[in-house]
Amino acid sequence: MSQDAKKRRVADAAFEIIRNKLDANTPIGIGTGSTANCFIDVLAASQVELLGAVASSEATAERLRSHGIEVLELNSTGPLPVYVDGADEADPRLNLIKGGGAALTREKIIAEASREFICIADDSKRVDVLGAFPLPVEVIPMARSVVGRALLELGGDPEYRQDCTTDNGNIILDVYGLSIVDPKGLEAAINQIPGVVTCGLFARRPADTLLLSTDTDILELSRD
Repeated sequence: MSQDAKKRRVADAAFEIIRNKLDANTPIGIGTGSTANCFIDVLAASQVELLGAVASSEATAERLRSHGIEVLELNSTGPLPVYVDGADEADPRLNLIKGGGAALTREKIIAEASREFICIADDSKRVDVLGAFPLPVEVIPMARSVVGRALLELGGDPEYRQDCTTDNGNIILDVYGLSIVDPKGLEAAINQIPGVVTCGLFARRPADTLLLSTDTDILELSRD
């Protein structure tokens, strides 16, 4: 089965899980990336009643609007019942690496504001230890060198992502060469570096449910 077919199938599975939670008074959060896009398409095709969605990026907001789904502001909605998003890597405890699409900060904000975080991915994203995928770090531009040196001291090999400006006006450093055996500890260490907005480790607030599309079925994993 192709990756595109897997993404569509796991998006369908996520919708079936949350279908009964949706109504004209209920907002949800939606992430960024190709799998999240599939979920948006499934949501729109269902024609289910929905108050609207909080988007983790301008690209997601544009796709929602193109389907006639109202884009809501998180400051107005308050806590969200559910957030649906993809991931670049997921470990057995549902810690994630996110940010390949440079939307990690807004994704992390929405995840924090949501009672339930459902992560959807194909099975290639499942790993035993995070770090094969380079860890994105959103950085205030003037701090690029300062943060880069600090990341080197933490054992990583940071690389400036060319031609990438986040929706918040910042840059991305992708950190290679990490084997992340303590995701929560590394997340805290990176986030306290002056100039870092946030890193793409979702360990303090991991997924609650991970849906993985395989060649034959959907694997559902939950946090202990």
